[in-house]
Amino acid sequence: MNPGAALLRLHTAVALFGAAALFGRWIDLPPTAIVLGRTAFAALALAAVTAARRAGPRRPTPALFVNGALLAVHWVAFFAAVQRASVAMALIGYASFPLFVVLLERGHPARSGRFAVAGLVVAGLLLTVPSLSPGDRASQGLALGIASGLAFAVLVLRNRSLVVHVDAVTLAFWQNLAAALLLVPVALAAPGAAMPAPADWALLAVLGVVCTALAHTLFIASMRRVSAHTASVVAALEPVYGIVLAALLLAEIPSMRTLAGAALIVVAAIVASRGAIR
Repeated sequence: MNPGAALLRLHTAVALFGAAALFGRWIDLPPTAIVLGRTAFAALALAAVTAARRAGPRRPTPALFVNGALLAVHWVAFFAAVQRASVAMALIGYASFPLFVVLLERGHPARSGRFAVAGLVVAGLLLTVPSLSPGDRASQGLALGIASGLAFAVLVLRNRSLVVHVDAVTLAFWQNLAAALLLVPVALAAPGAAMPAPADWALLAVLGVVCTALAHTLFIASMRRVSAHTASVVAALEPVYGIVLAALLLAEIPSMRTLAGAALIVVAAIVASRGAIR
C-alpha cells in the first residue's frame, strides 16, 4: 500500500466514524437498542475478519469487559445526544474528549500545551452552548455529548495499556461483543421495547459493519504507512465530516456560533494529538 492509498483509507475511516451519527436520526429506536444492534453487527463482522486472518481471538479478560461497558456508555450517550439535539451538538460535545484525556492522564508533567488544549475545549463548549437552562434541548444534547466524550477518554486511556498486549482487531471485537452482551437486558427492559422494523435492521447492519467494523479495519490498516501524528490530526476531523454529512443528508445546518465552537474544539484535538506523540 502506497502512502496515498493509506491516507485515503484513513480519511474514509474517519468519514465513516462521523457518518455514524446520522443513524441516530435514521433509525427509529431508543439509543440502547441502536448501540446493541451496532455492537452486535460489529462483533460479527470483526469475528469474520479475525477468522479470515486465521488468528483466533484470545480469551477475554475482565478488563476487556470493563472496556465494553465504557464503549456502551460512550455510544448510548452519543446517540441520545443526537436524538435530543442534533448531529452537530452531539459531535461537538463528544469532541471534548481531549480535555478529559488531559485531566485524567497520569505520568505527564503539566505543560502550557496541555493547558492550551483545556482552554480551547472549554472556550469551544461555552461558545457552542445556546442556553444555560437545563430544560433547553440543545444544552441537554451538548451535555450528553460531553458525557460521551468523557467515557471515550477513559476508554482511550485504558486501551493504550491493553493494545500493547492485545491485537487491535481482537481488542475491538471483544469490546463490541461485551458491549452487546451488557446491553441486551438493558434494551429489553427499556419502556416500549420492540423488535426493529426491517428497514431498521438494514440500517443497523450498515452502522455496525460499515461505520464500525470496516471503519476500524481501514483505520488500523492505514497505520502501516501513515505516521501517528497524521492519523491523530485526521481523526480530529471526525466532527467536521459528521457536520458536513448532516448538512448534506439531513439538512441540519449549524449556526455560525456552533461552527466557531466546533472549530476551536477541532483545533484543541489537533494540539492534543501533537503533544501525545512527543
